[in-house]
Amino acid sequence: MRKKMKIYRMLRVIVIVVVASIFFGFVIQHLWNWLMPAIFGLRPITFTQALGLFLLSKILFGGFHRHSGGRGWRRHMEERWSQMSPEERERFRSGMRGRRGCGFGSRSEPSPQQAPQ
Repeated sequence: MRKKMKIYRMLRVIVIVVVASIFFGFVIQHLWNWLMPAIFGLRPITFTQALGLFLLSKILFGGFHRHSGGRGWRRHMEERWSQMSPEERERFRSGMRGRRGCGFGSRSEPSPQQAPQ
């Protein structure tokens, strides 16, 4: 019974990967052929070239890993939080409060480059 379930699960994953690859291949092909020739003067691509671009982008940017929905990150942060002392927790909280949004250059105190002279 367990062996049948494993085979069924593996076949389901293979079917999902194949269908998703075909879908993303068509999306990439149509987006490329719609945008790139008009914007940059590049040639249109075929479906197989679009699949190659999809594979290349997964290798370079996405990787091939299981997506756990953030559960791995959450567990990691809970472990770190439990190992922090109360002083470290407060320092972390105050640092996060100072970020105000995304935290890229949004601190209230000016940096040395921005300080008035």
